[in-house]
Amino acid sequence: MGQAFAAAGGGLRAAAREAWLYGLPMIEMATTRARALPLSPGVNRFAHARRLSGPESRAVTAPNNDTLYSSAWLDLTRGPVTLTLPPTGDRYISVAAMNMFTDNDAVLGTRTTGRDGGRFTLVGPGQPGAGPDVVRIATPHAWLLGRTLVDGPDDLAAVHKVQDALILEGPTGMTYPAFAGRQAPALDYFASLARLLAADPPPATDRALFARIAPLGLTAAGGFDPSRFDATQRAEIEAGVAEARQALRSAPLGAPVQGWTYPPTSLGSYGQDYAFRAAVALGGLAALPVAEATYPHPAGEQGRMFSGPGPYRLHFPKGGLPPVDGFWSLTMYEATPEGQFFLVANPANRYSIGDRTPGLKTNPDGSLDIWIARSDPGPERRTNWLPAPTSGPFTLSLRAYLPKRELLNGTYRLPRIVRA
Repeated sequence: MGQAFAAAGGGLRAAAREAWLYGLPMIEMATTRARALPLSPGVNRFAHARRLSGPESRAVTAPNNDTLYSSAWLDLTRGPVTLTLPPTGDRYISVAAMNMFTDNDAVLGTRTTGRDGGRFTLVGPGQPGAGPDVVRIATPHAWLLGRTLVDGPDDLAAVHKVQDALILEGPTGMTYPAFAGRQAPALDYFASLARLLAADPPPATDRALFARIAPLGLTAAGGFDPSRFDATQRAEIEAGVAEARQALRSAPLGAPVQGWTYPPTSLGSYGQDYAFRAAVALGGLAALPVAEATYPHPAGEQGRMFSGPGPYRLHFPKGGLPPVDGFWSLTMYEATPEGQFFLVANPANRYSIGDRTPGLKTNPDGSLDIWIARSDPGPERRTNWLPAPTSGPFTLSLRAYLPKRELLNGTYRLPRIVRA
């Protein structure tokens, strides 16, 4: 998938196509940072969401409805930052450290560092640091995103105490210039990308990419001169960017098997799979590595999109629920024309359904049915209803946190979602 956009031809148009894709994760990270920092205590400090995500949560695509987020934007240019994680016992917690290329350099918490918390030193490129509690970040700037499990509204106060004990210590007060977004004209986009590359240099393993896009003049060190292009060349660049945008809308996010698409093992740590990385940045920014959480999505009538009124049924046979050491949920999203996904208001005020949903009814044989529909499916099915938007395309994502081996290696497969 990584070479899909590079293989379509050479020259300026092809270079623009691949460079736009390559840079999209950095552009999305910068856009998300610009939206978040004015509402936060500043760089190198946590901002905590105090309630679960809902329809109003539009800062990041495809939010979950299972955990409270704790978000911090790191700046390691003035030295390391110290992170304290509190003990959480049986409560799931993770804090992902994502570099500006959206790779997870580390995930700290229940799976990796255990239940007892700890104190960790976050170190940027070229900075000294040694010992078991040093975490190296590949770029000077990064995003820390914490997820703390919530078991219903009555659990919020306890989760707030956990969040308050998540502490960052380090320099603050840094600010950043504005960067172009993904809808910007091509030359503005590449000029912003050049500044981002200068601030957060790419790895040496991206050298081949920069050789391929040499006609554009965008370098790994952040070189780019938009004034060098005449009108014909600018049109060629815009055409390449338009091709990248169009192809990204239909880019697959994994391999379909029996009605579900399972993410590649490179999720969250992409290497040179630039097209997949860009697709995730658009449709699922800040995705965790599959060992921490896996995100299968079902096939609909049009790709991953559903369009009918329902009801649709997801039937788990007895003993056939998703195998996890953490928890699982099925989340409903409305789809935007750009390919982003958000929670949608509904009369049941339910945005996901899973193993912690109170009151779910099993069938007499021990199986479980989840009903997916735009309108109330009736009194016998209402308890297990996941509401869909009243109009427009929608999609679903199953989250399996701390997935067991059989889910990751394909021994276990999710049952198809079918029209009832």
